Amino acid sequence: MKKVIVTFACLLLAPLAFAQPSSTNKKQTTTEPVTVTGTIIKMTAEDGAAASYQPLKTLVIREDNAKNPARYVLDGRGHVLNKTGQVVQTTIKPGARVRVYYAHTSDFRAIDHVVLLD
Repeated sequence: MKKVIVTFACLLLAPLAFAQPSSTNKKQTTTEPVTVTGTIIKMTAEDGAAASYQPLKTLVIREDNAKNPARYVLDGRGHVLNKTGQVVQTTIKPGARVRVYYAHTSDFRAIDHVVLLD
């Protein structure tokens, strides 16, 4: 008799032990304003020919529309690409036609990438 009562009690309590808590699909969302600050960097492109003298970490270009050569700063490894977009591993030869993509940052022009046109 004692065995029957224990078995009956286990059968009644088993569903409670394995029961899943009910889930509610209520999602809480909050909206908060976001403020982004910074400076806008304008990217520009210029065409020209590489000058014969290239100081360290500087690319000197004789621009097509200017009388004086322009200087661009190479900060780190600049990306030099050919017309098809493949990376060029060789140096830029004097007189090579190039298109320089750069950003005006304070008082100098920082190179983003250079495309060899020849």
